[in-house]
Amino acid sequence: MTSSSPSGTPGERLGIAFALAGVDELTFTRILRDVMHDPAFRRPLQVQAQEPRPGHSARLTLAFLPADREQAVIAMQRLKTLLLRYGVQVDSIVVPGEDRP
Repeated sequence: MTSSSPSGTPGERLGIAFALAGVDELTFTRILRDVMHDPAFRRPLQVQAQEPRPGHSARLTLAFLPADREQAVIAMQRLKTLLLRYGVQVDSIVVPGEDRP
């Protein structure tokens, strides 16, 4: 799992990206269905999805404005729970704006 963390200017969207290695198309569809029906991912968050393709992992990105960071962190925790339900291992997460050790 990786994260894009642009400079973070007030109107610029940040993103927490989840690379879902080894997830097949059916599992990805089920995960996406759960995400779209879960209130944790409501607006103003945006969920960007890229289905798995040969040679490329599926990807889900939680995009948000800096002011919505707290809601994004809550949604990130919920997404980790959903992924574990489907047996998808989460190795690391980088949240824009947090210091790394």
